[in-house]
Amino acid sequence: MTDADLLARPQDVKEIQAGPKGRHKTVQVTVGNVKVGGGAPIVVQSMTNTDTADVESTVTQVAALARAGSEMVRITVDREEAAAAVPHIREKLDKMGVDVPLIGDFHYIGHKLLAEYPDCAAALAKYRINPGNVGFKNKRDSQFTDIVEIAIKNNKAIRIGANWGSLDQELLTRLMEDNAKSPNPIDARAVTREAMVQSALLSAKRAEEIGLPKDKMILSAKVSNVQDLIAVYRELASRSDYAIHLGLTEAGMGSKGIVASSAALGILLQDGIGDTIRVSLTPEPGGDRTLEVKVGQEILQTMGFRTFVPLVAACPGCGRTTSTVFQELARDIQSFIRDEMPNWKTRYPGVEQLNVAVMGCIVNGPGESKHANIGISLPGTGETPAAPVFVDGQKFRTLRGPTIAADFKALVIDYIDQRYGANAKVTAAE
Repeated sequence: MTDADLLARPQDVKEIQAGPKGRHKTVQVTVGNVKVGGGAPIVVQSMTNTDTADVESTVTQVAALARAGSEMVRITVDREEAAAAVPHIREKLDKMGVDVPLIGDFHYIGHKLLAEYPDCAAALAKYRINPGNVGFKNKRDSQFTDIVEIAIKNNKAIRIGANWGSLDQELLTRLMEDNAKSPNPIDARAVTREAMVQSALLSAKRAEEIGLPKDKMILSAKVSNVQDLIAVYRELASRSDYAIHLGLTEAGMGSKGIVASSAALGILLQDGIGDTIRVSLTPEPGGDRTLEVKVGQEILQTMGFRTFVPLVAACPGCGRTTSTVFQELARDIQSFIRDEMPNWKTRYPGVEQLNVAVMGCIVNGPGESKHANIGISLPGTGETPAAPVFVDGQKFRTLRGPTIAADFKALVIDYIDQRYGANAKVTAAE
């Protein structure tokens, strides 16, 4: 076979397409001041792990999550003390200027808490209920109805969230029995996936019958296995146009949780499925809860759906980069950018589009740096102790000496001020 044969393009080969598929069309839901679905940007949300009855600690964590970029925050409302605390949490957040919508997470006695604590029902922007935990047997329909009617009265949205670990057992049992009688039975795992989808859809239909419109409903069907999650959400999306919340439940701790969530959510988002996401990471003891917000943002940004913070490209290092200078500089620049973003968002419109490159040697350093808005190629082992800096594709300056890192950081700040400060002046003039 010749080179020409290898490069020839068969007639039946389609043009290579880059980028995600079109978004799955859903009905838009308003949650507080946030739009979900209907073509709105995919929303990142998180959940507190404080005792909601502890107003101060919950307010502190909600505010931290909001500052990190969580556009909605869910809080547990599991008992009377928690329900009583909700309006005080909302009031304190409002006084701090933190207007992030609060979502109440209800299980088992949500109907009772919402009825007995009307200020809680009013303070929340959305109620999250699980069809498997609303009630049991004869009480199920009445308690579900109570919650929906309270949502209608208060003009609130509801997320109907089926969960693999607390599935409607009556529905699952019926589907298992029907499957056993079928001439072509499917495996039990597939039946359970179908039960997840039906649980969400049947509950949504019932809510509509009670009077809750589609633009007040978000559905989810969360499991902890990546392949199951992909299968369930693809089926849910194919059978409805409700707004969809994505999340791999009990994703795990550290790299396992990050990788599993990224793999599952990445595939579904590429399919166009998902209007709001949460990355459910188990934090290290005393760990930073905001990590799950950052991971959610990075999934959306690296896939090209949204931009939140400037991207810092850095090489992984090899035998050519035995010095730790480029690693330390990449870390410092990344941390500096994240820390400054809350202030930069107001001062420098569009700064989240910035791309910075911190490269470790001559192999790919100059080339990658030219592709960034501003980049530096540090000297590798045995290379001339000089670091060329590139600005918008052109060599701008060469840094030398022990202050290379500090000098480059200063250049990044100058670049942001000159490029995005102009945007702020134009906005102010308009």
